[in-house]
Amino acid sequence: MLRLTLAVARKDLALTLARGSGLIQALLLGLLLLFVFSLSQGIGERMSPQAAAAVFWLSSAFCQVLIFNQLYALEEVNNARLGLLLCPAPIQGVWLGKALAGLLLLLLAQIIFLPASVIFLGQDIGGPLLPGLTALLLADLGMCALGSLLGALAQGQAARESLLSIVLFPLLTPLLLSGIGVGAQTLGAASPDGPGGWLGVACAFDAVFLGAGLLLFSFIYTGDE
Repeated sequence: MLRLTLAVARKDLALTLARGSGLIQALLLGLLLLFVFSLSQGIGERMSPQAAAAVFWLSSAFCQVLIFNQLYALEEVNNARLGLLLCPAPIQGVWLGKALAGLLLLLLAQIIFLPASVIFLGQDIGGPLLPGLTALLLADLGMCALGSLLGALAQGQAARESLLSIVLFPLLTPLLLSGIGVGAQTLGAASPDGPGGWLGVACAFDAVFLGAGLLLFSFIYTGDE
């Protein structure tokens, strides 16, 4: 399964980066959201760390939707999904491979979103950095595990983008809240409880949906037709 996972991730990254259009759309949407929210502040006003963290994670969530729509459209456009189904390896490798590719693409986008958030939204890194990076990785892992699972569910649908968005965002709420909570503390917001509780929420979310992906992906991906 590991070989299939790495092969799918390598193939998806090569195709996505070679074409560029899907990733560029995701980057532009995220940056547009950051810029538009920056215009909501008056001259000399500074957005609160909580609001800035919320805007960052909102941009990341929309970016993630476009990324997984693109990743699962690769086989649909080329009618190559049957080839993946015939691979002599557990089909969960496809889910893991696309989740890994999506994770790397999302991190690539966030490398741009993070400094853009600081610049556009007038923020400073005034809190502990390590919990913020830990929350970022945990939240991204959960987002990509769930995004890869629901991307398979939405594949082949005429309204693929709408279906993925409608189902994804309510399920992501606990994870986004944890990212916002720790991110706000990293940007200097005071919190008597610290980041430990939110990091626990993110770990629990990741465990639930990683397990759900391993159990349900084969039924979702092979039962479409």
